[in-house]
Amino acid sequence: MPLEFGLWRVDDKPTRVTTTPMPLESRLEELIEADPGILGTPLLLIGRQVPTPYGKVVDLLGMDAEGSLHVLELKRDRTPRDVVAQVLDYGSWVQELTNEQIREVYGAYARRRGLAEELDEAFALKFGGGPPDTLNSSHSLTVVASELDAATERIVGYLASGFRVPVNVLFFRYFEDEGRSYLARTWLIDDPDTAVPPAGAKGSGRQEPWNGADWYVSFGEEAGGRSWRDALRYGFVSAGGGEWFSRTIRSLPLGARVFTHIPKAGYVGVGTVIGEPQPFDEAVLTADGEKRRIADLPLVGFYGPAGEGAQKGGEDRREWIVPVTWEHAVPREEALWRAGFFANQNSACKLRARFTIEEVSRHFGVLEDAGDG
Repeated sequence: MPLEFGLWRVDDKPTRVTTTPMPLESRLEELIEADPGILGTPLLLIGRQVPTPYGKVVDLLGMDAEGSLHVLELKRDRTPRDVVAQVLDYGSWVQELTNEQIREVYGAYARRRGLAEELDEAFALKFGGGPPDTLNSSHSLTVVASELDAATERIVGYLASGFRVPVNVLFFRYFEDEGRSYLARTWLIDDPDTAVPPAGAKGSGRQEPWNGADWYVSFGEEAGGRSWRDALRYGFVSAGGGEWFSRTIRSLPLGARVFTHIPKAGYVGVGTVIGEPQPFDEAVLTADGEKRRIADLPLVGFYGPAGEGAQKGGEDRREWIVPVTWEHAVPREEALWRAGFFANQNSACKLRARFTIEEVSRHFGVLEDAGDG
């Protein structure tokens, strides 16, 4: 059924704030460009009014921290079904964009805005590290609207859930109250995670859904370096030695549940992120009931160079610390590994592997499917 927004001012008695049409729909496009965080997903905008070979223009084109592309199309004065058909047409175009074409799109956008940085620089400023080697490994399509008819909502839901078409609707409503303006937003499909690889890509259509909470962390323990004994005792995960290693560990959000794996050993802990990523020299953890700098704690391991030694060739080589409360964790000698468990070289990534989640959760006696509660 069509979504309904409500907003009340409760200074004294509840007073409903009346929704009104936004004076100019282009104003919403400008607001999104000024702060893509309005969408609720960290995005780097790489294009606005992007021309396609078919004589149409994409309202907004963005990129997320994984290099996936996001098409954002405003409904404007078109019928709901027309704008859904249009955004699907844009999907057929965007899935074919190459690395070089994406850079050209951003270059044209940057020049129009008077920006000097290249895509790699803009990406690093936004996400804290360089872009992945492969761009556009997946994409998503978003219709931005104030309302849709029930039939069109059913069509979008059918495409997204039944056929894994990466389409969703982001609803905005505009409110005015005593001279102030407000926007409210919600998605048609909650936490869709609908981005999928382009057609024909290896593994297309075989990716398991993500529950929105579980993450994989690779804790690269090695002689003369970081030690799992420290992480187990003081509650943290970490990565560093180069931007490739630290970029993904810094993407762990507060509240994320981390399944921690030591390469060549197995899974050693499941915990919850309780603090923002911090460089080793600045990181503070709670030890014996008090907050202390990790650098002042008696540590077994070594966590990389400090000061000027942490910069080499312009690359940030610092170790990044992410505080964690362990639900259950064991020494390395008790690590769990089974054939078929998920493992890769990323310091952190979304964990979709159902078999791994179920077996590790069962073995460690922790609640499964943290994202479903």
